[in-house]
Amino acid sequence: MKFNLFRFDRTYKLENAIAFSVILFLYKLILPYGNTLWWLIPNEALVFCTYYFVTVYLLEFIRSKNYKPLSIVLNAGILSAIIFFVLSSLRPIIYKVFEGLTRDNFMYSIASTFYNFIFIMTLGYIFAVFTVLFFLRQKKNPKFYFNTLVAFLILTSLSNNINFLDPKIDYIQPALMVVTILLISINSIRIPWIAFLTKKEKIQLIIISTVLTVLFIVNIVLCASDNPGNKLLVEFSPSLHQYLMLMMIYGANFFGIIFFTTLFHLPTAAAFDRKAQEASSLINLSKLLTQVFDFKELADTVTDITTQVCNSDSAWLVTNEENVLSVRAVKNISYVEADKIVLSLTTEHNLKSISSVKTIKLNSVNHNKSEQQVKNFNSLAVAPLKVHNDVNGYLIAARRADELFDDDDQKSIGAFADYAAVAIENAKLLKESIEKERLEKELDVAREVQYKILPDRTPKIDDLEISAFFIPAFEVGGDYYDFFNLSDNRLGFVIADVSGKGISAAFIMAEIKGIFGSLAKLIDSPRNILIKANEILKFSLDKKSFVTAIFGIIDLANEKVIFSRCGHTPLLLSREGSISEYKSSGLGLGLDHTMNFENNLEEIEIKLKENDILVLFTDGITEAKNGMLDDYGMERFEKLILNNSGKPIDELSNNIIKEISLFSQGNPQHDDITLVVFKWISTKNKNVGDS
Repeated sequence: MKFNLFRFDRTYKLENAIAFSVILFLYKLILPYGNTLWWLIPNEALVFCTYYFVTVYLLEFIRSKNYKPLSIVLNAGILSAIIFFVLSSLRPIIYKVFEGLTRDNFMYSIASTFYNFIFIMTLGYIFAVFTVLFFLRQKKNPKFYFNTLVAFLILTSLSNNINFLDPKIDYIQPALMVVTILLISINSIRIPWIAFLTKKEKIQLIIISTVLTVLFIVNIVLCASDNPGNKLLVEFSPSLHQYLMLMMIYGANFFGIIFFTTLFHLPTAAAFDRKAQEASSLINLSKLLTQVFDFKELADTVTDITTQVCNSDSAWLVTNEENVLSVRAVKNISYVEADKIVLSLTTEHNLKSISSVKTIKLNSVNHNKSEQQVKNFNSLAVAPLKVHNDVNGYLIAARRADELFDDDDQKSIGAFADYAAVAIENAKLLKESIEKERLEKELDVAREVQYKILPDRTPKIDDLEISAFFIPAFEVGGDYYDFFNLSDNRLGFVIADVSGKGISAAFIMAEIKGIFGSLAKLIDSPRNILIKANEILKFSLDKKSFVTAIFGIIDLANEKVIFSRCGHTPLLLSREGSISEYKSSGLGLGLDHTMNFENNLEEIEIKLKENDILVLFTDGITEAKNGMLDDYGMERFEKLILNNSGKPIDELSNNIIKEISLFSQGNPQHDDITLVVFKWISTKNKNVGDS
C-alpha cells in the first residue's frame, strides 16, 4: 500500500489510518506490553497516530454525508452504547477469552489488540461527532477554543503515564484533568445549531440528550471501576484509557448542556418554525417567479402557502382587470363562496379603497340570510396586490377562530401579496411579449413582401440615368415607387404615398402596385391611368385612407416626359442652374369618386434637354425635423439639388439622403422617405434596357 503522511485528501486519510493500524497491530504482536520508557514512547506514539488518522478520516466521512444534527447526535449515542456494551455486558466474555492466557501468549496479544481497536474506532467517531457539532452554524471562527481543548485532551491523556517518569509529580494529572473539564464545559456551551431546529426536532433532541447524558455518566462509572476491560485498556495504552474517560466526561457534559439549552428554546420553537417557514416560502416563491410563467400555478401556490404560514383556514386571490374583480385562485373555499365575500367586502367596506393590509371582522359584513357563509369565517386579512402604486387585485386570508390576524400574520400576507402582484405583472408582460413577438414576425413577413414589391434595381438606359432610395420610418412603410417598360421606346414611372403608416399602408401599397402595373400596359395617358386607378380604389380604400401619386411616361424617342399629379409633392426640374416646381392640379386617389376628380386632374408635358434632372420625392424629405422640430423644407431641398446637380446621379442621391440624415439627427424619423431621380444625359435615341 502506498503510504504518504503528508497527503490529506480523503483517500490518503483512509490509507494513512489503515497503514498505522497495521503498524500498531504488528508492534503489539512483537512487543505486547512493557514497563520501560523505551517501550512506552513508541507505543503511545503509534496509538496516537493511529487514532489521529482514524479520527480525521471519520471526520471527513461525516462531513461528506451532510448529516442533519439529530442524525449526528444519534450516531454518538449508538457508539456510546457500544462502549457501554463492551465495558459491561462483555465482561463474562472477556473473562472467558482471556482465562488461562498469559500476556506472553500470542492469542492473548491478538485478542487484546482487537479489543482495544474497538475503542480506537468508536472514540474516533465520537470525537469527530463532537467536532462537527461544535463548528456547526458558528458565525465566528472558534478554532482557538477548540484547538486549546484538543491540546489539553492530549496532555491529560498522556499524563496517565506520569508514573513512568517520576511518581513525585503525579499532581500534574489531576491539575490537567480539572483544566480539561473546564475547557470541555466552555466548549460545550457553543451549540448555536439548536436554534435552527424545528419544534418537533427539539422535542426529539431533549429525549435523545437525556438518554445520552445518562449513558455517558454510566460509562464514566464503568471506566473508573476495576474490571478486566479497563485493565486491558491500561495494558494496551494508559493514554487511551485516560482518553476514554475524558470522552465520556465530554459526552456527559455536552449532552447535559444540550438538554437544558433545548429545553429553554422550546417555548420559542413554534415562533421560530413559523419564521423559518415564511423564509422558506418566500425563497420558493422567488424561484417560482423566475422559473414558472403560468399565473394560475403561481396563484395556487400563493394561496396554499398563505394558509400554511399564516395559520388561516382559507385563502383566495382576486384580480382587478378593467375595474372588474375576479377570483382567480382559491384554497379551502369554493369560488362561489369567495365571490360572495368579495361582493360583500366591495359593498360594505369599499374593497377597492384598501391600499395596505387590513384585518376585517367578517360579522361586520352584512349578508342576506340566503347567502350566509358555509365556512362561518370570523375574520379576514386583505392585502392589495400593488405594482407601481397600481392595485391589480387582492390576496384574502380567512380564519374561523375568534383570534384576529396579528401583525406578523399581516406582514406575511403582505409579502405573499407582493409576490402575487409581481406574478400578475410578469404574466401580463409575458402575454405582451408573446404578442409583440407575433407582431414582429408578421412585420418581418410584411417587410419582406414590401421589398419584393419595390424594384430591386433601376432600369439601365443609355440616355437616362436613374437613382432611387426608399427608407421606411417603421418596419414597413406606405411609400411606393416603380418603373414600367412600355412599348414604343417609353419608360413609365410612378411614385406614391399612402396615408398612414405600418402594415395597413403597406397592404394598400401592394394593391396599388398591381393596379398601376396592369393599367400601364393598357392605357397610354398618365391622366387616364390615374382616373381609372381612382375608380378601382373606390372599392378598396376606406373613408380615412387616400393615396397621393405622380404617374409619368418618359418618351425616349421624342425626348419628353408626360405626367399627371394627384395631390402629391411637386415634381422638380433642375435645368441650367435653376429649379422649377410642377404643381399640376389633382386630388388624391380615394378622396373623391365623382367627376370632380377627373375635372381637376391635369396632364403636363415637358420637353427634355441635356443634363435635365427630374426629382420625385415624398414629404418625408421636406418634413424631416431637426432637434428643434424645424422642417427641412422645400427651400433647403432645392438648394441641395442645385449644389449637387453637376455630380453623377448616384452621388446626388446619396448626398441628399446624407444631408437629410444629418439634419434630422437627434429626432426620430416620423415618415417614410422615398426619392427617385432621373437625369437626361443625351439627345441620342436608344432602346430601353431591361429593368
